[in-house]
Amino acid sequence: MIEPDKRTNIVQAPIFPTYTDIGFAIRSLDGEPLRRVRDMINAVSEQTGTPQSPVDWSDPDTWIMERLTGDLQDLARKVWEDSKKTLNPRYLYGCYLFINRLKLLDQDGGVYQLGERGRKFLAGDEAVLRELDAVEGLPKLLSLIAERSPCKRGDILPAWSDYLKAVSLFATPKTFADTLRRRLLNLAERGLVTREGNFYAITETGLYWLKGFAGSPESAVAAPSSKRSIVMEAAISQKDEELKAFKARLMALEAVQFEHFVKELLDAMDYEDVRVTKRSHDKGVDVVANVHVGITEIVEMVQVKRTENTIVREIVDKLRGALPYHKAIRGSIITLGKFAKGAIDGALHNPPITLVDGERFLKLCIKHQVGIKRSAVEIYEIDEAFFAQKFGMVEDEEIVPAPNESDE
Repeated sequence: MIEPDKRTNIVQAPIFPTYTDIGFAIRSLDGEPLRRVRDMINAVSEQTGTPQSPVDWSDPDTWIMERLTGDLQDLARKVWEDSKKTLNPRYLYGCYLFINRLKLLDQDGGVYQLGERGRKFLAGDEAVLRELDAVEGLPKLLSLIAERSPCKRGDILPAWSDYLKAVSLFATPKTFADTLRRRLLNLAERGLVTREGNFYAITETGLYWLKGFAGSPESAVAAPSSKRSIVMEAAISQKDEELKAFKARLMALEAVQFEHFVKELLDAMDYEDVRVTKRSHDKGVDVVANVHVGITEIVEMVQVKRTENTIVREIVDKLRGALPYHKAIRGSIITLGKFAKGAIDGALHNPPITLVDGERFLKLCIKHQVGIKRSAVEIYEIDEAFFAQKFGMVEDEEIVPAPNESDE
């Protein structure tokens, strides 16, 4: 375990990888001489190209053979193939720095060796993962997301930037934004947050993970206070209860009322000329609307299913067959339930049918605040950046002034 040092800043990795990529790198570098790994990374980084003649790194199967030779080529192919062609060796450098700094591989006689700490990481050991998260500021980021869920990156960037000013050596807006982006990718991959379009939200797993940092000595700066954890937990519990009640309210609507509710949602989503069809001549279509796609206006037909049952393939095919009746070229099915696999497969045929299940429908209602609205919860916290900049301390701990940094 890395002992926390009051003089050591946290959040040090500028190129923060996903833990999956780190796992691939650990397995590939095990048994490799340190010098060979450094030489391969340097050989790649030296081939930067120019704005007029950029270097294409998108196809490792091609560039590894063209730009590397001998042992360096073999190592690059090993990294690429051992990761099942997921980890591009061009981007191994971030994993290399992370593995070295946090001692995820032993260095015995100039050769990388998989030790107990690395094995625990690969096995998903909770203590090791929490330690790594704490030193890279992930508990703080989870707390920011939990307080604002759902939120965009821009919603949490100011608070994240202030946090970095207080606890890290990073000092530029570009780096603040990039460190945030990379850590959000890490959290999303692990299922601690979800991403829907540009919005992020903490998951139940993420909330459990966040609560585990309360009172942890190595994450004293990163983790939220226990009081804040209680507030966040209560807010998330209230959201879950309110969403269940909201769905029950929708189920209680009459079929025609639900069709008009969908009309209100489409209006809020900037559809035009939205109208509920007459039931005697609707050919299975409940709502018709116009939508602009680029410079083209097209007609979209929507079939509404106020049910929690599973929608089958037959309903998808029926809607596709009704498109010409309304001179429409696009169709959608909205339901409070789910779609059978056959329906999902059938929706891909031409013309494709958009499927909106109950979970996605509720998210759309929340995003556009139709029938449900978001209420802000204010939480006060000490402005650590202020004390760091004015008096050189964070929670009574001295910090080292940030040096000039170079961005990747």
